[in-house]
Amino acid sequence: MPIVKIMRIFQRIRLVSGHTGRYAAFLLLGLLVFIRTSAWCGDVPSAKIQDDSSIRLSLVQAWFKEVPAKALANRSFIHTLPGGGRIQVRIEDGTREFGIVLARELNGTFPGWAQGSWILTRSKEDGAAVRIRVFLRSDPYLYVQFRPMGDNKSMIDVVLYEAYAARSLPVPLSFDRLLTSPVEEALALAGDAFPRRYFDPHAEDYQEVRTLVAGIRERLPSLSFRDDGAIDDQGRYVYIETLEEQAGEGGLNCSGFAKWIVDGILRPITGSLLPIAPLKTAFGERGSAFTDPYETLRAPFFGLDWTRNLASWANSILRSPGYGVLEEIEVRNAPFSSVIRRNREGSALRSFPGLLKDAGFGFEGIHPLLYTLAIDEPGRIYLASINDEVNPAPRMRQHFHVAVLAPYFNESGNFQVALFESAEETSFSRFKNRYPGLYINLVRIPVEGEFNPEI
Repeated sequence: MPIVKIMRIFQRIRLVSGHTGRYAAFLLLGLLVFIRTSAWCGDVPSAKIQDDSSIRLSLVQAWFKEVPAKALANRSFIHTLPGGGRIQVRIEDGTREFGIVLARELNGTFPGWAQGSWILTRSKEDGAAVRIRVFLRSDPYLYVQFRPMGDNKSMIDVVLYEAYAARSLPVPLSFDRLLTSPVEEALALAGDAFPRRYFDPHAEDYQEVRTLVAGIRERLPSLSFRDDGAIDDQGRYVYIETLEEQAGEGGLNCSGFAKWIVDGILRPITGSLLPIAPLKTAFGERGSAFTDPYETLRAPFFGLDWTRNLASWANSILRSPGYGVLEEIEVRNAPFSSVIRRNREGSALRSFPGLLKDAGFGFEGIHPLLYTLAIDEPGRIYLASINDEVNPAPRMRQHFHVAVLAPYFNESGNFQVALFESAEETSFSRFKNRYPGLYINLVRIPVEGEFNPEI
């Protein structure tokens, strides 16, 4: 679907929607463009975004300070910056608030979240300034936000895919000054507390992950699903539980598929495939005296052990044996402590507790977690073990599904997550919403060299 057509649909949705609907449509627009647009004009480093403070200075009285009724009557117009970039200045009306949008041009449109776009939100009741939002990358889910803090200070929030990588960072600059100050001036005042790295990925750091993803996709048509299926170290399709050879057309289950991917990374280096039996053994401290009697009957930690063992083998071979220990392979930190939860009634800020022993992270944080991991650990993919507390009695945590997640930036610098599970590629967007309230444990796999799982 062309971007212009999506923009027209969005405009119709916005006109008939209330405040919540407007933001829902805004996010929907961003998602559609993300899915449908294979590339856009490359972003520049965030510190090099062309300053637009001169045009903001000209908008103070008639747009930023004018009473709401008159400000809302302003007509949109397009301004050309000295460097040649164009900005559309327009009003976005909501139920209780309205936005003054300085939308940068992106591929002939002005979506409002292109790199450098700047939005002032004001109250419709009294005209008070509520927040300023600035998009440092062409991504609707990545932005910095400024809020008032007394007469001479403001606060900075850093939002990455509905999670706060930083919240309420104080800067010694009044909100009125922010209306006309260069954005870089305010960010510089935050110093090292501002995590700029999350807005400046280097696409070249993800070439090996992109190559791996392409290699997996190329071979997917030759695979099929088989419950409890995997390929052993002799190249035979077998059943994981019994190690007996499969009859007929061989196939892989979710765990066997994850092994197939790891084998494809390691086999060009080692010349062999991994044996199955060691992957089923307990790895690290997990469980308790309560769960010990059910290890054989219910195998509550099968997915956890399987992914940990695969990651240990991979890190030991590709890096060194010292990197095969649990502390090195398991993702244990999330650089955010709160997430935004959205529904029909609006949005709410919820705490994000981080790692839960034997379980991992709550699904509501998986998207920002993968984004920050991609920035902080380029050249990695992640094996996921999905789990929940389930019946039958006694109720206990069960690791019941394994998936492979490959977060990366494409050649144009756009963030993507490839998701592989049960012998196919599936939608990450659906995956992250498939398990509300459940947990996901992640272990890291380094990626390098050729991908070839065939003996």
